[in-house]
Amino acid sequence: MPNALPPVVDPQSWRAALDELRKREKAATRELDAIAAQRRRLPMVELPDYTLIGADGPIRLADVFGGCHQLITYHHMWSNGAEWQCGGCTGFTSQFTRLEFLDNYDARFVVVTNGPIDEALAYRRKVGNRMQWYSTSESSFGADMDAAPGGGFAVNVFLRDGDTVYRTWHTNGRGTEQLSHTFGLIDILPWGRQEEWLDSPDGWPSRPTYSGWLDSPDIARAYGPAATSAG
Repeated sequence: MPNALPPVVDPQSWRAALDELRKREKAATRELDAIAAQRRRLPMVELPDYTLIGADGPIRLADVFGGCHQLITYHHMWSNGAEWQCGGCTGFTSQFTRLEFLDNYDARFVVVTNGPIDEALAYRRKVGNRMQWYSTSESSFGADMDAAPGGGFAVNVFLRDGDTVYRTWHTNGRGTEQLSHTFGLIDILPWGRQEEWLDSPDGWPSRPTYSGWLDSPDIARAYGPAATSAG
């Protein structure tokens, strides 16, 4: 165990420090509410009639909604023919095992990737991913949505009106953290993410950024076919 520990105080002093922090936490919550309100007021842009590739073959983007009016896509980084795909994307999307609650919000959340659909579905099985996957390998959809082949990952949100699809929101980089429960859990721990870029007290455990993240083989061992059969 690292030697660095938070200072030990009496309960009253601890409560006072927590109350002071709570002011900032509440302010952040109110700011996130205001950001969400602004997001609901964003304009949108009409999209062409894209065709993606699903498990059953070509499918119009409007049909990826599965009858819902709202759609979230996570654009998974991809390298054709690679044994293991992006560890960050693999770990991020492995979190989402129960998405049925979106039914009550007229919404769906899926993975899209620039890789060939056969490779994508095989990788999905390999790592035990529970989401629905679609390929953009035969369209410009990935590039047009700021997730070009060889590029980074992204999240996009769409609204469907009949057969017409509109793009309403986009983020990438650390903007995707708001969809994740992993960082929320880690950030409330006393030592936090333990990454070298953090503003932490002297002596706090620290290691290179990303070094604590599970990689794709770790995800496969935990959730893939071997893990399922062992359970």
